Amino acid sequence: MNNSIFVIKPYKWEGLWVFDDAGVGLVKEPFVGGADRMIDRATAHLPNAEKGFVAVFSAGYFPDAQIVLDWVHVEGGGNVYRWNEKGMEGWLCPALLRYFAEPPAKLYIQVKRASLPVERDT
Repeated sequence: MNNSIFVIKPYKWEGLWVFDDAGVGLVKEPFVGGADRMIDRATAHLPNAEKGFVAVFSAGYFPDAQIVLDWVHVEGGGNVYRWNEKGMEGWLCPALLRYFAEPPAKLYIQVKRASLPVERDT
């Protein structure tokens, strides 16, 4: 099991949830295919989430995780995950494999308010 914990800071750009992670070579990587709607639901309680929020995620359990996604199947080069608690599914693109050698059976996620908005070029 992979016990690494990763952090990204998604934000809204041109109406899409995206994130940058120079460490793995991603810029404005979009969340689509239902993952965007899952983020809408997960961040509904966070003020100004569209300006940037912190997402902490891991293939292994960690105490502050609020969301558990279960792997469902491969689709279109990416992977579909289900948020059983909310009855939602979302597609995660192949960028997931920049963090994991193979798609994890579960993703544990914490979302929290960012202390500062994302600084980005428009």
